[in-house]
Amino acid sequence: MADWGPVVVAVILFVLLTPGLLVQIPARGRIIEFGNMHTSGASILVHTIIYFGLITIFTIVIRLHIYTG
Repeated sequence: MADWGPVVVAVILFVLLTPGLLVQIPARGRIIEFGNMHTSGASILVHTIIYFGLITIFTIVIRLHIYTG
């Protein structure tokens, strides 16, 4: 029996939090931009911190598990 919860959460968050795909925080002239398909070092850092926080909440605090087999 395999636990796929952390894998599914990580993939979904990675897709949603890719800088510039849906949202970019901070943007190149504003605080936030939607769907601009650009990125910067600052936005990569901010998105990494947000990703780490959310993955920690979902896998450790909430203990999300998806079992197969």
